[in-house]
Amino acid sequence: MRFAPAAAALSLCFAMTASITSAGRGDAPDPRAAALIAQGQAALQAGETQAAIDAFEAALAVDPGYTAIFIDLADAARQSGLQGKAIRYYREALEREPGNFAAISGEGAALAEKGAVEKAKRNLARLQSLCGETCPETVALESTLASGPSARLAVETAAEGTAVSN
Repeated sequence: MRFAPAAAALSLCFAMTASITSAGRGDAPDPRAAALIAQGQAALQAGETQAAIDAFEAALAVDPGYTAIFIDLADAARQSGLQGKAIRYYREALEREPGNFAAISGEGAALAEKGAVEKAKRNLARLQSLCGETCPETVALESTLASGPSARLAVETAAEGTAVSN
């Protein structure tokens, strides 16, 4: 009975140390999350975006401290045509790692696909200042901006124009 308070304090100390240690690392995911991430990336490569999103969300539940999962989720959302959701995931990654080039580039591409070209150009300028002109993320965002709005956006804009003129 005399040792109960000391044991409780010691166990609390171990719990705090373990949670701080696991929250502080961002370089490698939990092995279970890594398996789910690989499964999600394979599904995304196969064009099964919903299966990929499910796997990435499961990985996020296993290892919520691993920032790269948010970028994977955003990429899957972009492939599904959910640019608003993708932007939200990219911004979550940027809150955790403000200098994450993949998140800056992905957010810019999603903004461009959504039609917010000026905001996308701000992301491009930010990338150019952070990692330079030849950085792969900069080149990817430049090519997305050069290709113009997505076909889906062009069809929606044309449909709105027809509806307004009728």
